[in-house]
Amino acid sequence: MFSWVRYPCVLGHDVSGEVVEVGDEVTRFKVGDRVVGLAIGLTKSSNTSTKGAFQFYTVLPDHMAAHIPNTLSYEQASVIPLAFSTAAVGLFQKDQLALQLPSVSPKPTGETVLIWGGSTSVGVNAIQLAVAAGYEVFTTSSPKNFDLCKKLGASQVFDYSSKTSIPDLINAFKGKTTAGAMSIGKGAADACMDILGKCQGKKFISMVTYPVPLPPPKRFILPRLLSTFVAWMISNQCKKITKGVNNKFVDGTNVISNGVGEAVYVNFLAEALEKGTFVAAPEAMVIGKGLGFVEKGMEIQRDGVSAKKVVISL
Repeated sequence: MFSWVRYPCVLGHDVSGEVVEVGDEVTRFKVGDRVVGLAIGLTKSSNTSTKGAFQFYTVLPDHMAAHIPNTLSYEQASVIPLAFSTAAVGLFQKDQLALQLPSVSPKPTGETVLIWGGSTSVGVNAIQLAVAAGYEVFTTSSPKNFDLCKKLGASQVFDYSSKTSIPDLINAFKGKTTAGAMSIGKGAADACMDILGKCQGKKFISMVTYPVPLPPPKRFILPRLLSTFVAWMISNQCKKITKGVNNKFVDGTNVISNGVGEAVYVNFLAEALEKGTFVAAPEAMVIGKGLGFVEKGMEIQRDGVSAKKVVISL
């Protein structure tokens, strides 16, 4: 993985801060502007340390950045970029769900999209983007996050751990036209496949989570990863045939060049944040100030957080 990455490498995708310099051809921003943006230093097309997030100054492509209102802190704004971009690719890319694009004044489409994993970082962005595109949203989370998902726009929220979640969702979709599903989390794709197989409408799943063994293996890591993935792929192909549901994994970095990035960062995000039709979510969990906290942040993230995102101030 990431065989193209070369030393020195600066990790990180999420940044927010003040513009200190702009390129000669940049017209959307000026020095002093408050912005949020996606750092692309690790992507194959960029692959340069100056564009990584974990440093004091980061070079951003102007179509991967947006103004933020004065009422939004840099810390809270920084939760947006990677999860927002991943959700946008899954929802709007032509070979994914291909939903209509978001706006601050959406027209209802009459269709319903399922987002399995609504309280995750990608999920909270996907809910808002789908609603902003005119779709009704059904989602799942733990009961403690039901109110969060509804506040962000989901019309119905189901307990993902309930033994009846799949039949409950199938029943909720009766009489509705589905626009497809986005699967986030372990077992999400299989659950979405069972549900869409019984629904009317688009039978496609945008898969955010890759199948990996849990808990992560400490020995024979690569063989176990490969065996898990191969076993899942065989099962997935069988289910595609028997249930008539197609799917595809999401690559959030496609947002850079597929046209979706401009649609959501240039034409939507700044206005939506200003008008309050889109909010920065999940809640920022600020663990410290300074690059020395990066390792601690990764350890916290590895151990798992719920409905929050680990943030470091600089």
